[in-house]
Amino acid sequence: MTPPDTPLFLKALAGETTPRPPVWFMRQAGRYLPEYRALRATTPGFIEFCLDPEKAAEATLQPMRRFGFDAAIVFADILLIPRALGQEVWFEAGEGPRLGALPPVEAMREKTAGAGEALREVGQTLSIVRRELEPERALIGFAGAPWTVATYMLDGEARTIGKGERAQARTYAYAEPERVDAVLEVLVEATAQYLKMQADAGAQALKIFESWAEGLPDDLFERLVLRPHQALVRRVRELGVTVPLIGFPRGSAALAERYATACDVQAVALDTACPLEVGKRVQAIKPIQGALDPLLLRAGGPLLDRRVDQLMEAWGQGPWVFNLGHGILPDVPIAHVEQVLKRIGAQ
Repeated sequence: MTPPDTPLFLKALAGETTPRPPVWFMRQAGRYLPEYRALRATTPGFIEFCLDPEKAAEATLQPMRRFGFDAAIVFADILLIPRALGQEVWFEAGEGPRLGALPPVEAMREKTAGAGEALREVGQTLSIVRRELEPERALIGFAGAPWTVATYMLDGEARTIGKGERAQARTYAYAEPERVDAVLEVLVEATAQYLKMQADAGAQALKIFESWAEGLPDDLFERLVLRPHQALVRRVRELGVTVPLIGFPRGSAALAERYATACDVQAVALDTACPLEVGKRVQAIKPIQGALDPLLLRAGGPLLDRRVDQLMEAWGQGPWVFNLGHGILPDVPIAHVEQVLKRIGAQ
């Protein structure tokens, strides 16, 4: 059992049954909040905004003040790692991220040990938030998983990532396996260093976002998702990090049990397509997080209440962290967030 003053979120990750599920939402700091939009307007460049500790800390804290979520997640972006490895990254308004040519693997490998220091501003953000956050609220750090980050890096022709580019990255995995595996190896080490820096700065849990596990056949899932996650968790622990890790293999519902069994994360986040029965089976292995549909949160109304009730009935005995199956959408009404929090007894 954890000490009595342990945040509810961390109790759930430790496998304990809680009076209600702790709750936070992916992308809870962001464009659906008017205070965020006002803050974001003060800095033209998105990466520059992410790397401004005072502003990123304020963005992290805004939803905590408004809703009192059980955990805050640091405001940052998964594409800071390619930047730390020497790849050009920028964001264009209305179009999203763009990346330059992929640097040689050896050149990137030389930068892995310093990845945490290269992104020290994220650590400064975490330290500010931890000082200001109430002790009963937990603080989460995160990174993109190696394969997801690699899908953005491999194309390297400064195009916005969409379905076509993810398909191209997967084609590279078949056609140039040694090159892709080398990039994943580099990303494992760089990401481990980055996560260690976040834990040292005050993160009490760390999340690994595998946004593009969707659509992978089982052999490719094993190679591109599961093995890199196993290596990343192992390396993070070798670096002395002891905080719990959450793995999020989005879009892999059929393989979620395999992931939960084989990967030494402390909890598994589930997406919106994960059947309730699969979630129960994963929950029997380790704590789960998820999986309300962000589109339903946008729609609101009685169907939202009904789905919250279904999730509570299926998973509510825990250990379970109530969350979305992916990020909150920019046009979600604030009242709908409040509706969910009241329904589960968190407000």
